[in-house]
Amino acid sequence: MSIETSCAFTGHRPTHFRFGFDETHPDCIRIKSALNVEIAHMIDAGVTNFYAGAALGVDQWAMEAVLEHRRTNPAVRLTAAVPCPEQAKRWTYEQQKRYRRLLEQCDKVEIVSDHHWQGCMAVRNQWMVNRAAHLIAVYDGSQTGGTAQTINYARRLERNVIVIPVPADIRPDSAR
Repeated sequence: MSIETSCAFTGHRPTHFRFGFDETHPDCIRIKSALNVEIAHMIDAGVTNFYAGAALGVDQWAMEAVLEHRRTNPAVRLTAAVPCPEQAKRWTYEQQKRYRRLLEQCDKVEIVSDHHWQGCMAVRNQWMVNRAAHLIAVYDGSQTGGTAQTINYARRLERNVIVIPVPADIRPDSAR
């Protein structure tokens, strides 16, 4: 896979949004729609390889959008970059079921670290950015956290970073 035709994703978990896990909420629908638009722009520009971390929230929403595009464009490929085998261990049954379904639909699943450790998520994020010329980020502008670190890393590598901003009014009180 060529780095020029590759794009990675980063973004927040559902708890980072006021709507939480309610994917029928209008704000969640807007974020998913914005992700879909950016993915379509990438595909129109010749990007066919996508990397997602398979985490709850933005990662999985992006994966579902990429898989939907793959239905009409068989050149589109999706790689799940799983930080460690235990990623979904503490998730609910329904969350694990969705996770497994998404992994089964991927063209490739890469397990970046063989066990969970404090830095394995950051290593997974760097692994994706190292393989992609583009990064689509759903980002609230905070200076800390995995999304900020991934964006900063991508910018240091001079990757094309597309930010889908998270308005302050949909962040939980603790994230403002």
